[in-house]
Amino acid sequence: MTIGIFGGSFNPIHRGHIALARQLLTAAALDEVWLMVSPQNPLKQNAGLLDDQLRLQMARIALQDEPRLHASDFEFQLPRPSYTWNTLQALTARYPQHRFALIIGADNWLLFDRWYHHDDILSHYPVIVYPRKDSPVDAETLPTGVTLVKTRRHNVSSTEIRQRIREGLPVGRMVPKAIAGLVEQYYKA
Repeated sequence: MTIGIFGGSFNPIHRGHIALARQLLTAAALDEVWLMVSPQNPLKQNAGLLDDQLRLQMARIALQDEPRLHASDFEFQLPRPSYTWNTLQALTARYPQHRFALIIGADNWLLFDRWYHHDDILSHYPVIVYPRKDSPVDAETLPTGVTLVKTRRHNVSSTEIRQRIREGLPVGRMVPKAIAGLVEQYYKA
């Protein structure tokens, strides 16, 4: 089975994450997509990051009716900071029967040479790049093993959701109905 690893803080998970993961199943010929809830991103500051278990809980509830999408806490068990190379190596060791592909946005591809062991990732794992606003990637210049897929852009962000909650604005259309109440409760503080 080929599994796409779609990492992020999912702070909180939203409809755009889920729609993108669904599209990637087809666009990248994946059997499943595992949304890897990250406890810490070495390239981002963690101000305003909700507790790991609460973010995982919301992601699992949001994906409960998506049989090929799974929220994973695999990185919670790994040393921090959680580097993608370490995650991919640990996944391969734990699940040798599966083939893993890394899913990243074009914005991350443009910074990929800064990633820990980026050359090793490229040597051992397929990388699937999806479009992001203001992050142009030319498919003709990508190295072997890196694929730019065509997916729709989703005009929603976790940052915007948190901001709207702080301002007392509704977010019900931005997050799955199953977690709308939890999102408002957890991010009001």
